[in-house]
Amino acid sequence: MSNNVTFLKGNPRACALECLHDWENSTTYAHEIFGYQADRYELKPVDRGLAKELLFGTLRHLSFLDKIIDELRKKGSLKMSARCLLRLGVYQIFQTKIADHAAVHETVNLARKHERPLVNAILRNAIRQQENFVGKSKNWTPAERYSHPAFLIERWTAEFGEDTAAALCEWNNTPPPVYARIHDEEGYHERLNRVQSETVQGTVGDSTGYSPEPVAGFPEFIKLPSGPLPTEWIESGTIYIQDPSTSLACWLLAPQPDELILDTCAAPGGKTIQLASMAPAGTKIIATDSNPKRIERMEENFSRMQIEGVTTREVDWTRPSQKQLTELPRFDAILLDVPCSNTGVMRRRVDVRWRLRPSDFAELAALQLKILKNAMRVLKPDGRIVYSTCSIDPEENRKLVESCGLKIVEIRETVPWKDGVDGAFTVLLRPH
Repeated sequence: MSNNVTFLKGNPRACALECLHDWENSTTYAHEIFGYQADRYELKPVDRGLAKELLFGTLRHLSFLDKIIDELRKKGSLKMSARCLLRLGVYQIFQTKIADHAAVHETVNLARKHERPLVNAILRNAIRQQENFVGKSKNWTPAERYSHPAFLIERWTAEFGEDTAAALCEWNNTPPPVYARIHDEEGYHERLNRVQSETVQGTVGDSTGYSPEPVAGFPEFIKLPSGPLPTEWIESGTIYIQDPSTSLACWLLAPQPDELILDTCAAPGGKTIQLASMAPAGTKIIATDSNPKRIERMEENFSRMQIEGVTTREVDWTRPSQKQLTELPRFDAILLDVPCSNTGVMRRRVDVRWRLRPSDFAELAALQLKILKNAMRVLKPDGRIVYSTCSIDPEENRKLVESCGLKIVEIRETVPWKDGVDGAFTVLLRPH
């Protein structure tokens, strides 16, 4: 909780501002901060949506906003309390359809009395020079223009080329749609028909109806319309919120009858749920995670989705005990969805770009290889492993599996700039 923000219950801008302060003063990720603060501020759904847009939009465009603020300020340093306020205001002016006068007025109202003249002057100057800044920004460095750390852009440019690196940055700065996997097809069509019928009759919504869109290449998935999520559908287990790219690992693993399957880093359970829904008769799944709270959440998801044939265990695959390895059975198939850099999902995990360090890639690759080697100890001699990340970085993907000692059978991957969904890498491995 920040001491620099006056608590104004129900105020979405005050909530977004406090989240920015908390984010600057901790290593906690923005989605965790937002969940706590939005509840604390008791925001109505529409205000929660605005606060979320302001927070995550500001973080998406952080360097761009700071460049404008620094050029307008010119002399003297800024305290972080004033900078966060200005980021919020400049974001509204440059990146939203909010009226300029409202952006200035509401932002200045959040400032402390001694900060108000400065905040008001800079924001009004930003409005006057808006067109000029849009033109000038084309000549800024890619890091400033796209609001990504320079080392990431350099890394992507070396790996994919300048144009692709730019396309990836632009993708990451686009708010993502919400996708869902249809878990109960009969229930889905029943609910969809009902809500569309009610809309046509004028009892809910407007005449356009509620129309989720199919996702090309991913037949089980839909893209939900913008606006409030269909809570009833989610709570009933009709759909599960999930990006289509996450299904690659499940399709590649392809459960067979009477198999014993291990999902190692399973929480929150989306891939386990899909595996269970694909599983033929007699298939059993053990889902593990290293964190008891995540396991509890995973079990709640299994219950809501009415998943059977899955048991859970607490195992840390970076350092499983000999007792755990001895007690576990030997598996026909193992899914390894390992911790990674999240470079394929930066559109959703907005502040990952600001938390990553250049050394993280090598450190993560070492951790991933350790998890893979440990999991191999409970694989049947003729078994298979599907290794999966939501990274687009070769150091965590192709380079790692090429050196792991297993045979590469098949690779499937998605890349945002080509496939239009989150980035994912999956590979089917077998012992030689």
